[in-house]
Amino acid sequence: MADRLTRIAIVSADKCKPKKCRQECKKSCPVVKTGKLCIEVTSQSKIAFISEELCIGCGICVKKCPFEAIQIINLPKDLDKDTTHRYGANTFKLHRLPVPRPGQVLGLVGTNGIGKSTALKVLAGKLKPNLGRFDNPPDWQEILTYFRGSELQNYFTRILEDNLKAIIKPQYVDHIPKAVQGNVGQVLDQKDERDMKETLCADLDLNRVLTEIYLDVKQRLKAAQVVRSLLRPNSYVIVVEHDLSGGINIFLAGKVPTENLRFRDEALTFKVAETPQEGTEDVETYARYKYPTMTKVQGNFKLKVAEGEFSDSQIIVMLERMELERPHSLECWLVYLNLIPWKEMMWKFPNSMSLTNHRKSVPNFNQLLEHLLHQRIRDSYMHPQFVSDVMKPLQIEQLMDQEVVNLSGGELQRVALCLCLGKPADIYLIDEPSAYLDSEQRIHASKVIKRFILHAKKTAFVVEHDFIMAAYLADRVIVYEGEPSVDCMANSPQSLLTGMNLFLSHLDITFRRDPTNFRPRINKLDSTKDREQRQLDPTITWMINIIAISMEGQQETGLDSNDVPDKEE
Repeated sequence: MADRLTRIAIVSADKCKPKKCRQECKKSCPVVKTGKLCIEVTSQSKIAFISEELCIGCGICVKKCPFEAIQIINLPKDLDKDTTHRYGANTFKLHRLPVPRPGQVLGLVGTNGIGKSTALKVLAGKLKPNLGRFDNPPDWQEILTYFRGSELQNYFTRILEDNLKAIIKPQYVDHIPKAVQGNVGQVLDQKDERDMKETLCADLDLNRVLTEIYLDVKQRLKAAQVVRSLLRPNSYVIVVEHDLSGGINIFLAGKVPTENLRFRDEALTFKVAETPQEGTEDVETYARYKYPTMTKVQGNFKLKVAEGEFSDSQIIVMLERMELERPHSLECWLVYLNLIPWKEMMWKFPNSMSLTNHRKSVPNFNQLLEHLLHQRIRDSYMHPQFVSDVMKPLQIEQLMDQEVVNLSGGELQRVALCLCLGKPADIYLIDEPSAYLDSEQRIHASKVIKRFILHAKKTAFVVEHDFIMAAYLADRVIVYEGEPSVDCMANSPQSLLTGMNLFLSHLDITFRRDPTNFRPRINKLDSTKDREQRQLDPTITWMINIIAISMEGQQETGLDSNDVPDKEE
């Protein structure tokens, strides 16, 4: 018994419904059949209780549960000794803590719900770690003793002695207007404890912003530079990021080699694909639609749209500076100008600004998601093809029994995509499909959108600032240029290679291809790789010969023989 694996039993309070099932978990459990109370469900139980000490890890209850409410997780050897916090029996358990170091930026990556926010709350002193003893939590002296000998002991000591002040950036920025009053300038004045408002506004391009903040590729780089500027000899900086360009190879591979621990069945890899050259597409295959040069003026903002064309089964990615008065960059030339006389066009709002609008589109919808889908897209959500191509990859079915008002930002985003693609339309306008999704979900969402548009022979216009996701989705690219919020120009749709290179040339950054998984990676400014690429022929300085990307999950992490990295890497 000493070598027996430690297990965690997770019972989802949202999914477990003892009064609506036949208690299949309890009836099928081989340990219960021997007379031991491994699984307990009574007439008064709100959810089932599973004894982790008695569980043998057979997984029968997981398969038998009609609501998919149970998870049985085997822990690596000795990991159970490192429990940092647990909210209750059969609930999420956090093992260990990230160890911040003064003068360094610590990055956290992982799927939604994996414990990043819990870890941040603990490190900020806003959540007292109970070391797994939720029914008999320890005092701070015991907690400090537990971390004795590690850097965390000194860290928590500084927190308790008020010698270290922790600040957490809100995760859901659309909630900020509910908590503060006034415009952006007034709010910054109230919070400016370091007298750095003018400097930060200049560094983060906030001087033009009146109500909302978005981060495009360039602004994300500026934000990263500002974050690094926060470093001091005795300061700690921890960053949670889901941008695929910022991911790390261990996370994408799904395995921690130093601990021989696999946390995902498949590795996420990026393959090089051939990019069609300008004018080589088969003109007979798809119907083509042309539009003329147009101009839209709204208040002090002027947008000019250069003439162009697009076709069925095509995704056009729109690359822009966020100050271009969005969502007007999409609305102006597709809606207000009545560009194409389609019977219906689909406009969805899933990004940080518009997620609130999406919530308002289902005001106080306190019914189950199943009812919402039945009302909005009944024909689609009952169609086997839509279920297999859209709902299953987006993991919508497991949310069916949850009330819409209780869904998280990432869950609402997946629902928004499902609603968007489920409604019959000729043009789908999709704004920031990656918002609130973790790295894995972004890949799944990208593949869903690309497959749906191709097979349905529709057209999609997408605004996306996760560079890898944008490069994977795009068949054509529209680059916006001009003076933000004043006078802007939407260029004609260009080939993927030409458009991406034009866009990147405005950002003053260089990319490289990871030699292991071909992930496009931004070179750190003035790094060796950055300087090397800037010394190349100017015509290819901005060219990324991995523009056309195939994102796949592979059981093995090895590369195909044809996927040979560039010589300079």
